[in-house]
Amino acid sequence: MLDDVVDLLACPVCGGALTPGAGALRCGAGHAFDVARQGYVSLLAGAGSPGTADSPAMVAARDAFLRAGHYAPLADTLARTVRAALPPGGAVLDAGAGTGYYLARALPAEARGIALDVSKHAVKRAARAHPRVGAVVADIWRPLPVADAAVDVVLNVFAPRNGPEFARVLRPGGVLVVVTPEPDHLRPLVGMLGLLSVDEDKERRVERSLSGGGFAETDRRVVRFGLDLGPEAIEAVVAMGPSAWHADPAALRERIGALATPSR
Repeated sequence: MLDDVVDLLACPVCGGALTPGAGALRCGAGHAFDVARQGYVSLLAGAGSPGTADSPAMVAARDAFLRAGHYAPLADTLARTVRAALPPGGAVLDAGAGTGYYLARALPAEARGIALDVSKHAVKRAARAHPRVGAVVADIWRPLPVADAAVDVVLNVFAPRNGPEFARVLRPGGVLVVVTPEPDHLRPLVGMLGLLSVDEDKERRVERSLSGGGFAETDRRVVRFGLDLGPEAIEAVVAMGPSAWHADPAALRERIGALATPSR
């Protein structure tokens, strides 16, 4: 929970250390941030609107889809990768954690983690995902409310990337694990339902977003597996992703219902 990771966090206003007390986190300069009854804290600060946050419906769809185990092969690969890179008692920051599904699967018994996401609806669920995960509402595009050189691994799964900030919060010798979709990700559904496809320039954009942090790729793994999805699962996987912002729910449900067989 938050008390387990508060020493890794930083005040989003002044960058000072935070301490817990009386239902809030406070820094030495007097800035205070209330801890919600669900156990998470919002460390959003600064002028302007934060990045686009997942809606309650998107979060519920993602939670249902992931809990059903459809992406378990990816979660298992991530768990092995994170655990191989993590020293005993280490710390993991999941930047763009969503419901905390991948972070909870990756944490070994003695480790602790920060689940950071701009959606408070997602963070509410992440706060319950694991007993040693502290959940924080924050915007990846802004300076992260995490202390310098605080974590051993930064995990970034299907989420925006802030290379300079990832480099700042990683300890010397730390590891960044980034997961992005291949061009053929969910391709059958993209074609049948008219969904958004993966940008062909995705890989180049990922490299550009991380170049400011001085990261060099040391390993790459392609995880491929089939999916047998019925109508409810298809609706969930569409509703949890970027196509949810563009597709008409009623029209989409009609197209899904017209599919003759489950999609693979």
